[in-house]
This record gives sequence, structure tokens and C-alpha cells, in this order.
Amino acid sequence: MKKNILFIINPISGTSSKGEIPQIVDKEINKDIFNYKIEYTKCAGDASAIASRAKDEGIDIVVAVGGDGTVNEVARAIVHSDTALGIVPCGSGNGLARHLMIPINIKKSINIINQCEIHDLDYGLINEYPFFCTCGMGFDAVISKRFAECGKRGLISYVENVLREGLKYKPETYEITDGTTSAEYKAFLISCANASQYGNNAYIAPQASMSDGLMDVIIMEPFDMLEASQISMDIFNKTLNKNSKIKTFRTPKLHIHRHAAGVIHYDGDPVMTDADVDVELREKGIKIVVNPFADKSLRKPNMLQSAASDLFNEINIVKDDLRDDIKEGGRHIMALNKILQKKLNR
Repeated sequence: MKKNILFIINPISGTSSKGEIPQIVDKEINKDIFNYKIEYTKCAGDASAIASRAKDEGIDIVVAVGGDGTVNEVARAIVHSDTALGIVPCGSGNGLARHLMIPINIKKSINIINQCEIHDLDYGLINEYPFFCTCGMGFDAVISKRFAECGKRGLISYVENVLREGLKYKPETYEITDGTTSAEYKAFLISCANASQYGNNAYIAPQASMSDGLMDVIIMEPFDMLEASQISMDIFNKTLNKNSKIKTFRTPKLHIHRHAAGVIHYDGDPVMTDADVDVELREKGIKIVVNPFADKSLRKPNMLQSAASDLFNEINIVKDDLRDDIKEGGRHIMALNKILQKKLNR
């Protein structure tokens, strides 16, 4: 018996056109396995409404065709049901898809759906807002808010906001209770991760798992400009957990108190909340189509990671060259001064 599958396309997610996706779906989907339909979102909240209706109709798989925001909308509508989430990543970050090693290439991601391997995985709640990848507060929540307000998508826009806000952001103090212990931290950000990354292969929690019943809590302490470049390298090199400015632990539940109300984010979507924030994990609460071919031990280094490392290496080379130039220039100036002094003394 064929399975029923619904593709929900967000036409404005990411930075590329979605015009060819229906033709690709029709060509690539295995029609021996699936009866498929396609629907488009028109505004925020549409994906949740469409997915909820599909769940009530007994649709087997609902596929989010978009970015992490679209994935979140679809996923939160089908938690604790027999309807599974599929992902065709077309956003600007694609954090959950990258964690699950679902190809960014549309044809290849549909091929993963054709394999129809479904796992029961974890998801989280932050003040009752569902998240499937990451949530948090502090600097990353502020950036999510600025990114949403600027109206531009893509990595370049995100980096611009990070650089602009990073120069003026003031870390806050948080009281964190994990059920057994309580401690106060001054932090640049606090992130709770169900999956390993924000998106674009920026790994905030490189060891995170969606099937262990625990979330990874990352506390990033304040740092100076010299330390910022190392933190950036560690994020893309999957070594952030080894940085001295990072404190991390695992827990199924967390309470955070801050001195005032402020912004939090869930899967990159910002929302204002009061001073108290509760975060908890719901174990095996959602069915997701996964990549059966994913093998982390065989995974090739990603291009962005390599590019980031190359960029930082080039920066260091330029700094070394500049330092040598300054030394050489100083020697030239000293030599000129000696010549001038000799001429003046004559």
C-alpha cells in the first residue's frame, strides 16, 4: 500500500527561487511508494496550519521545503503523532538538515525521503515554544531578532549583523538551575542544543545527539577581541567544547533566571519573554525521516569549514607580513634618520 506524502513549500525561504521544485519532486519522488501532493505557504503560520490538517487526515509524511523556520512550523504541528517530518533544505542555514546529514541538493534530499527510514527523535521546549535544533538567549537571541528585522536572508547578512552587534553587546548575568544544582554565570550567550549546530556548519554543540534524551547546555563566557577569532574557528572546526571560555553540560530540564525580561530564540525565531525561562527536552517526541547512508566517520570536511580555516590562516599570514613590513619600515626610517643627521651635522 502506498504512503501519502505532502510537500509544504515556503516560496520565500532562503535566497534562491523555488519555482523548479514541483518539477523536481515529480521527477525524483518514487511513485511506486508514494502518492504525493504539494502545497505552498502564503504567510507565517501557514506551514503549521497545513501540517496540522495533514496530520488529522492521516498523511504519513509531511515534508518541509524551506529553512529552519519552515521546519519548525511543520514539526511543531506533528509532534507526538504518527505523521513523520521530512526535510528538503532550502533555507539560509539549514541547521537541522545539516545535523541529520540530509543533502542540501534538492534531488539528493528527495532520494533520502525515498528511502523512507524514520526514527523517533527528541525535541525541546523553551517556555512552551518547541525547538528541534537549538534555542537560547543572550547574543544569539539578539542576533536572531536583528536578522529577522533586517529583512535580508543569507550568510552574508547574518555575518554583518554578528559583526555589528558583537562590538556593542553587553553580557548578562544568569542564575541557572538544572534540578539538582544552582549557579550564577555572567555569559555572552546561553544555548540549549538538541542538535549540534545553528546552521551553515556553525557547531555550537558538536557532541549533541537527538536521541539521547538530553540537551547540551552551552554557556559562553565574556571574551575579548583576540579570543573572538579563536572562538569563531572552534565553532566551524567542531572544537568549541574544548575552548576555555565555554562551559557545557547535559540535562533534560533547566530553569534560567535573568534580571529582566528579554529576547530568546527557538530555532532562530526570536520572541520576547519575561525574566524566567524554562527549557526541557521531550524524549522521542517526533518522527523524522533520516539519512540511512549518513556515516560521520566517513564524512568529508565541509567546504565552509575549510574556507573558514583558510580565511583565518590568511588573516594570520597577513598579520605576520604586516608585522614584518613594520619592522622593515622601522629599519628604513632609522637608516634615513642617520643619513639626515649626518647631513645636518656637516
